[in-house]
Amino acid sequence: MRGFGIILAVGWLIDFAPLGCHQGEAAVGPAQAVSLLGQPLHAATLDVETADRRERQLDAAEARWRAHPDSEDALIWVGRRLAYLGRYRAAIDTYTDGLDLHPQSFRIRRHRGHRYITVRRLDDAISDLALAATLSAGIPDQVEADGLPNARNIPTGTNKTNVYYHLGLAHYLKGELEPALDAYRHCMAYSANDDMRSATSYWLYLTLRRLGRHDEAAAVLEPITPSMQIIENFAYHELLLLYKGQRTTEQILHSDAQQSPVGRGIDDATRGYGVGAWYLVNDRRDEAMAIFRLVVDGTAWPAFGHIAAEAELASGINPG
Repeated sequence: MRGFGIILAVGWLIDFAPLGCHQGEAAVGPAQAVSLLGQPLHAATLDVETADRRERQLDAAEARWRAHPDSEDALIWVGRRLAYLGRYRAAIDTYTDGLDLHPQSFRIRRHRGHRYITVRRLDDAISDLALAATLSAGIPDQVEADGLPNARNIPTGTNKTNVYYHLGLAHYLKGELEPALDAYRHCMAYSANDDMRSATSYWLYLTLRRLGRHDEAAAVLEPITPSMQIIENFAYHELLLLYKGQRTTEQILHSDAQQSPVGRGIDDATRGYGVGAWYLVNDRRDEAMAIFRLVVDGTAWPAFGHIAAEAELASGINPG
């Protein structure tokens, strides 16, 4: 069985193209980050149509910001549009400039914290996101618009789910499981649809398993069913069904779930890490490490699953 799992993962990585570029197409430009394993990370080459569309969206966002230089929202959208083009360092610089104008903005800190995770500056991410959580206390939650809409053009996240979700992730990537658990508990309290409940449950389950709190982890899976109304978080939902014993690793790694082509590379990394994490918390470490190595050999390096696989290989964290 050990060899079978590794063969499955190899086949899976060959089948799918990486995020944002065609199979075999090289990344270009200056390094945007350094991986947790010490490798430079470059923005992927976008196909011509996608690149043109995103450049036009960035131009429109910059024009709006020029017309409304004091607008927190206009500035945030410039940062977001830069990030969708793989210009993460420029996005972070934009958010930093924005905090000079809006020092109490939890939304700017939420977005900068997200991009600090992307570029592997985890301590900075935690600092921003923890402050965002404090600054947002007492402010009513609101749906956060999507910059890359899902197939139904229905946003699934909110300001507060995004703050706590990313805060939990940053702690998880550092192996700080108790604060990760606290953040995901808060995130779950604001998760009001099946997509957010699936995404939050996924990280909450893994955090509890690694803490050795197996009964609590099992309770997280109880509300998860195949009939949940998923719009975009197909990978997280399918992985939860795997953890519940209702899917196999082969079904996860060769899923044909309907999803946007934009997300395929991200979902591949998500599924790979999720299967590897399943092996890890079930004491199948060799299989886990083999899949983590395959994930980091892919090019979807902004994906959370890719970053998590790097963290496993870099730190050798053992499950609880």
